[in-house]
Amino acid sequence: ARLPMLAAVMAGFGAVISEVGASLMVGGNIKGSTRVLTTATVLETGKGNFDTAIALSLILLLLMFLVNWGLTWIQQGRRA
Repeated sequence: ARLPMLAAVMAGFGAVISEVGASLMVGGNIKGSTRVLTTATVLETGKGNFDTAIALSLILLLLMFLVNWGLTWIQQGRRA
């Protein structure tokens, strides 16, 4: 039952991270309070700061990679 649970966590985490629209509608984009990487990327792109937006996107990508790698590593270890 743990492997399906970890797979669900991975899928849910990916869905939550990719929900830019919901983040903007619910929490807004208030610096220091509700700004997250996804909304900050949208803000910087809108302002024309593409270098900053790309850097934020790379951080988000790295975070996603590390979380998915870690959960996959846990899954592989549980099978052995």
